[in-house]
Amino acid sequence: MHDKIITKFNSLKEKQLSIDITRGKPDKDQLDLSNALLDISIPTSSEDGADLRNYGEPFGIKEARSLGSELLDAPLENILAGEQSSLLLTYQTVLSNFLFAEPTPWKDLKSPKFICPVPGFDRHFMMLQDFGIEAVPIPLVEDGIDLQAFENLLKKDKEFVGILCVPKHSNPSGEIYSDENLQNMFRIGSNFSDKFLFLFDHAYLIHDFLPIPKQKPLWEIVVNSNVQDQTVITTSFSKVTFGGGGISFMATSGHSLELIKRVRTTMIICPDKLNQKRHVEFFKDSEGVKAHMLKHAELVRPKFEIAYSYLEKLDKSCGSFSRPTGGYFITYSTAKPIASQVVELCKEMGVLITPAGSTFPNNYDPDNSVIRLAPTYVSQDELKTAMEVFITAVELAHYEIDA
Repeated sequence: MHDKIITKFNSLKEKQLSIDITRGKPDKDQLDLSNALLDISIPTSSEDGADLRNYGEPFGIKEARSLGSELLDAPLENILAGEQSSLLLTYQTVLSNFLFAEPTPWKDLKSPKFICPVPGFDRHFMMLQDFGIEAVPIPLVEDGIDLQAFENLLKKDKEFVGILCVPKHSNPSGEIYSDENLQNMFRIGSNFSDKFLFLFDHAYLIHDFLPIPKQKPLWEIVVNSNVQDQTVITTSFSKVTFGGGGISFMATSGHSLELIKRVRTTMIICPDKLNQKRHVEFFKDSEGVKAHMLKHAELVRPKFEIAYSYLEKLDKSCGSFSRPTGGYFITYSTAKPIASQVVELCKEMGVLITPAGSTFPNNYDPDNSVIRLAPTYVSQDELKTAMEVFITAVELAHYEIDA
C-alpha cells in the first residue's frame, strides 16, 4: 500500500499543479447570476423621496431596511442597512463597544475577552486581535456551542465582554445552532451580565444547498429570551451578488443600536444608497432572494458532493469530516496531530489549502488536527485533482510514509 501512495504522490507532484482552495469564494458561474445588477435601471429617489445620489439616510434607505427586516425576521425599527459585508458591521460593533460601551468602554478594561467557538473564522480572530481583545476558544458540538464549557468560562473570569458566533453553517465546520442551544446560551450569558454581548455574524443565513433542520428565526429567540438590547445580528449579500459590492444588514435594539449609530455617524457620511436601491430592484423581496439562492445551491452542491466522494475514500482511521448543509467550507479532522504536515504536503504537490491552525485564535490548534477545505471557487475538474492531492497527503502523513 505504501508504494502505491508514494507513486501517486510523485505522479501528482510531476504535474506541477497550481490550485488554490484556501478561501471560500463564489466561482464565475455564481457571480454571473447577478450580472443584471451591472446595468439595472433604477430611479434617483427612494420610496420616501430621499435623493439616492446625495448625502443622507446614514442608516440605509427604507426599502433596503425593509428587505433586511424580511431576511432577519426583525421589525424595521431594529434594522440598519449598510455596505459590503457582515464582517464590516461586526467590526463596527466591536469598535463602538471598544470606544463607548457603558458603563465602561472596553478600551478601559484591564483585560477584555471574547468567547469564540472553534473551529472558527480566522478573520474574526484577526479583528479581535486588532483591538487587543483576547479570543478564548470553546468547542462546538453538533447543535451549537458547548454550553458547559461556556458556563465554566464565565464562572472563572469576570473580564468576558461577549461571544462571537456564526450560528448557521458555522465557518468552517457547518454546525447549525439549535433553538435550545441558543436559548441556553442567552440564559447563561445574560445571567452572567446584562452587558454581555451576543454577536452573531450570520453570513450564511441564506446559503443552504441541502435541507436543514427547522429553526425559529434568531431574532424571535432573542426577543423571547429578552436579550435584544445586548444582541447584534449581521448578514449581507457578499456571496449572494458580488464580493465587496453587496449590501449588509444589522438587527439590534436599545443601547446596542445607539452605539452602532453613534460610531457610524462619525465614520460613514452615508451608505451607497444607489447600490442599496439597485439590490432592492434586483430582488424585489425576500422571496426573490430565496429564488436567487436556489440557483447558487445548484452550482455549489455538486462541488461539495465531489469533495465528499473523495474524502470517503480515506480510511476512517485517518480522521473524519463535516457534511454541512450550506455555506462554503468542509472541515477535515485528522486522527493524529498531522494537520500542518498535510497542508505542507499539499503545497508540495501544488495545491494551496488554508494554513493549519488558522481556524483557532492565535493560529494555534492544540491538537494540530483541523483542516479547512473550500471547494467552491475552482472548477469541478480542478476540485477533483485537488481532492486527490488532499487524500494522498493525508495518507502520507497518517501512515508516516517517507516520500
